[in-house]
Parts: sequence; C-alpha cells; structure tokens
Amino acid sequence: MRGFVQFLLSSSAASIAAAGVWLVSFAALEVGFLLSSVYALLGGGGSYVSLKGIMHWRFLRHAGLSRREYKYIKQNLKEARTKIGRLQKAFLRVRSIPQAKENLEIWQTVRSIYRNTKREPRRFYQAEAFFYSHLDSLVELAEKHAYLASQPSPSKEMVESLTETRRTISGMGEMVRKDLHIMLNDDMNTLHMEMDVAKQSKERRLGNKDRRLLK
Repeated sequence: MRGFVQFLLSSSAASIAAAGVWLVSFAALEVGFLLSSVYALLGGGGSYVSLKGIMHWRFLRHAGLSRREYKYIKQNLKEARTKIGRLQKAFLRVRSIPQAKENLEIWQTVRSIYRNTKREPRRFYQAEAFFYSHLDSLVELAEKHAYLASQPSPSKEMVESLTETRRTISGMGEMVRKDLHIMLNDDMNTLHMEMDVAKQSKERRLGNKDRRLLK
C-alpha cells in the first residue's frame, strides 16, 4: 500500500512538472515542440525520482532504519514470502479436518507476523527467531508431513513418523504464536498505559464533579 501511494504521488508530481516545463519551454521560451517535449520528459523524470527518494528517506527516518538495514529486512521478507507460499501448499494437502483447522490457525499466525513486519520493517528485530529459524523448520516439517501422508499403504514406521511430525508441527505452531505475542508486546503495553491514563482522567473528572455538587 505504501509503495502504491508513493508511486501515485510521484507520478502526479512528475506529470505536473512535465506539463509545466513543456508549457514554459514551448510558450514562454519559444523552444520547438520536440525539444520542449524532451525538456518535459527530463523535468518530469527528475521530479519523479527526487520525490520518490525524499518519501523513501522520510519513511526510513520514521522507521528508524538505515538504507542498509531496510535492504536486508526487505530481502528477508522476500525469502519469507516464498517460504510461506510453500507452507500454504503443504498445509492444503492435509485431508484431516482437525489438522486442517490447526494448520489454518498456524498459517494465519505466520501471515500476521509477515504482514506486521512488512508494514513496520523495524518489527523484524522483534521476530528474528521466526525469520531465522522457526519458519524454516515449520516449512520443512509441513512438507515432510504432506509427503508421507500422500504415500499409499503406509507402513507402521511411516505412521509413527507421521504422528511424531504432526506433534512437532503443533509445537512449532505454539512457538510462532509466541513469536507473534513478542512482536505485539510493546503494542499491548502501550494500550494498557493509555487505558490507565484514560481511567485516571475519568476518575479525576468524576471527583471534580462530585466536589462541585457538594459545594
């Protein structure tokens, strides 16, 4: 969404700048049509690049990230997106309704971590364990479970392996839920503080009102 807004604003500014340059060149300076068009393209392109760079700089400043950090996080998000796609495919191959329900809950948690990090890149540092370890393990386990479950006439060892893999997937589901809770912990603390302030403010207003009534 942020990228689309940046593109829209930059494109609008570039169009206005290009039109302004063309009019000044062609009408005021009496430059030829073709050369005026060239100037307009250069002016519009310069405006687009400049405004996009300024907006990106402001975004990084607001996020408290350097260009290098943002590039690194963006690369990790790109890799995570591919892994989440693999996880979804593996989860969709499960036929058991209880397992499918659990898989959906795990996948929604994983997607929440990804979306929150994409929206606010600095949250990456609150979920490093998820991006560096937990997501990889979850994808490998889900793909292994889906492969074993698709085999005809499973042996006793395969059934035991399926059961153990499923149990481990459930454990990994708990871990990614904790990852999400850690990521949202600061938000919860801020919310509680705001609620406490609002409660105290309300109590003061009621106290002042009671004192005025007693007078």
